[in-house]
Amino acid sequence: MKIRIIIVLFTFFILVSGCQTIKKKSDEVAAKENERFGLFVGQQVNELKLELGAANEDFINELGNEVLVYKTKKYGIPCERKFEVNTSGTIVGFTSSGCI
Repeated sequence: MKIRIIIVLFTFFILVSGCQTIKKKSDEVAAKENERFGLFVGQQVNELKLELGAANEDFINELGNEVLVYKTKKYGIPCERKFEVNTSGTIVGFTSSGCI
């Protein structure tokens, strides 16, 4: 009976520490993502288009700014990056979701 409890506790410990490791690595990747693409904020939209090419989608948001959407997949996981561009062609915002 004691061996069973020890095995269960050991398994639980392994699972919890593994989840923390995955969370830590995904947070590091997200930070690098935001650092890399955050550099485009304040730049002209032409710089973005030279680096990433044409957007998969674009639309005008409620503020009247154009939003360029770039979609990719890595390991079967969809990634979506959105860049908000004001009327003078300057990138004023960036968000990403699902990007690893």
